[in-house]
Amino acid sequence: MMRLGQRAVLMWMLVIVAFAAGAGAQDAAIAAKLQGFDAWMAKTLKDWNAPGIGVGIVAGDKLVFAKGYGFRDVEKMLPFTPQTLAPIASNSKLFTAVAAGMLVEEGKLEWDRPIREKVPSIRFHDDELNATVTLRDMLAHRTGITRHDTIWYRSDFTRQELFDRLVYMEPKEPLRQMFIYNNMMYAASGWVIELQSGKTWEEFVRERIFRPLGMGSTVYTIAELEKSPDHGVPFTERRDSFELYRIPYYEDTAGMAPAGAIVSNVEDMSHWLIALMNGGEYAGTQVVPTDVLKATLQPAIALPNAMGETRGFWEILNPVYGMGRWTASYRGHQVTYHGGDIDGFHSQVSFMPQEKIGVVVFVIGDHCASLYNTVTWNVYERLLGMSQTPWSERMLEIRLKGKKANAEARAKAGAEKVAGTSPSHPLADYAGTFDHPAYGALAIGTKGAELTFDFHNMELPLAHFHYDRFDTPNDEQFGQWTVSFLTNPQGDVDKAVMSLDEAEVTFTRRPETVDPALKAKLAGAYETETGAKFQVVLEDDGSLALVIAGRPAVALVPYKGLTFKVTEFADVTFEFVVEDGTVKALKERTPGGEFSFARK
Repeated sequence: MMRLGQRAVLMWMLVIVAFAAGAGAQDAAIAAKLQGFDAWMAKTLKDWNAPGIGVGIVAGDKLVFAKGYGFRDVEKMLPFTPQTLAPIASNSKLFTAVAAGMLVEEGKLEWDRPIREKVPSIRFHDDELNATVTLRDMLAHRTGITRHDTIWYRSDFTRQELFDRLVYMEPKEPLRQMFIYNNMMYAASGWVIELQSGKTWEEFVRERIFRPLGMGSTVYTIAELEKSPDHGVPFTERRDSFELYRIPYYEDTAGMAPAGAIVSNVEDMSHWLIALMNGGEYAGTQVVPTDVLKATLQPAIALPNAMGETRGFWEILNPVYGMGRWTASYRGHQVTYHGGDIDGFHSQVSFMPQEKIGVVVFVIGDHCASLYNTVTWNVYERLLGMSQTPWSERMLEIRLKGKKANAEARAKAGAEKVAGTSPSHPLADYAGTFDHPAYGALAIGTKGAELTFDFHNMELPLAHFHYDRFDTPNDEQFGQWTVSFLTNPQGDVDKAVMSLDEAEVTFTRRPETVDPALKAKLAGAYETETGAKFQVVLEDDGSLALVIAGRPAVALVPYKGLTFKVTEFADVTFEFVVEDGTVKALKERTPGGEFSFARK
């Protein structure tokens, strides 16, 4: 953690170390068009308090410009270079789309047939989606299923576990009607690649793309990044000041790797950009099938002109998404592009197909993430001889206003608090593990006179707000979380509700485990007071169920001890009576009374 002092400010103006991408790589014509760019970058970094930026330009089939500006490590004042490794986040997605396309070429997948025809194990939320969702739908973000990023963020779910969670993700819009960005669909596509190729996504992409393109520095993990002597370090700006401080790397990338785990640099990404710009060819070798690249570029779903309609910025028009990239018109020139964003690191990879020029931008600092757009558009305008749009001034004004508004909003938090209330239960009654089939476990503990909150490895204190609502502090890194507890008809705290992604999510208290040997004893015949007989059956999966002739089986859900509940009615319980190791009876309790069924 540090403040940028006078020494650092001088370094912005004087150091801005530039590294050539190799002898003769900085083409004279490009250099002429970029006259004044270095000075503009110096001002931009200073205005934005940006730690460091890397810029690469590809023309035709070669890298003609590669420079680092500012620092890859602000604290140590180590310069950003074209070799600086950094996470590219969602710029990994086009690699996944291309890898899937290679399997389409081999007949192992299809773009536009229901994906279950090739991958029967994939399951969506309902039968209609199961019968219709295609690989293109998944890669074009047009399934109608919302992001649900909290499922994967900071979780340790494996790729298969994320794949298996698709079934719990309810669509919010009809299929193919709206663009809804969805990282989970790319994680699932990576698992599909493994199922259909017999190789992990990492192995497939390394063998089929990285190696043929000579991307020898490109890796998948932060551990590999840190082994490189030239790597980026995540610094960002404090929300209530202009102090830069170091934040942790985001390392929980294994499950979501196909959506955003690739770590690369300007030089290696230029190889990828050359292949994209030249029909899949690199250094005289056809690395990617041309038809695959055409498929990823083909418009799959249109987006609104949001920047124009909301802010009056009309330079970017009529964006559409293909698979792993957008295409739009930038001031009359077709451009295809994709951004990437993860804690502390941001990137953009783009090119103009007609002009055969492309730009790679790496940015360190969450507060200046939008600079990858600002720098990209400025480079294109210079190369095309256009007037320069004041993107930096526009976006900086938005950033500073937003910073001020957010600070003022936080100062007003809690206005809805009802004074003088207390929790309905002793604090210990709220403690426990609460589960959700998609989001996983929420652990509530106790520490002194407070509860503790642990969700996806985010550990924070949890203080009483009012009634049965408890809040975490508004943490600089993790933000603020609110948990509202619910009480069941038996008077126990059994659910915890949080607002996640696009909706409220209810976590249910994890039931006590019942010894399998005891479950076997509980199974058997029982008789009602009127003489009717029924069975408690031990199912193949180890669960118990009530089986009454002529009726559907009723699952008995473990509650606590020898008491079970049923999913249909919250106010009904069944308790087994065991004396001296012998099962004597089963008691049913309802609001209307208690019934006892003798064991036979």
